[in-house]
Amino acid sequence: MIRTLKDLIPGEKARITSIIGNGSIRRRILEMGLVPGVEVVMERYAPLGDPIEIKSQGFHLSLRKEEAETIILEQSGKEG
Repeated sequence: MIRTLKDLIPGEKARITSIIGNGSIRRRILEMGLVPGVEVVMERYAPLGDPIEIKSQGFHLSLRKEEAETIILEQSGKEG
């Protein structure tokens, strides 16, 4: 089963394995430093589910659901 960043629950962490798609969404994600090999932690979903907030490499980032769906993950577990 393929898991995307959108599938994580708050407190869960995972490592990025790939970014699918192309164009401006992919470019924005890569410019934010969300590249294969980087670990991300799901922080929270906005009250209506969009945007989502994550932490990666010491930065707090917000992404729209459509962006999060393009980020493929490898499971790492819960943040300690």
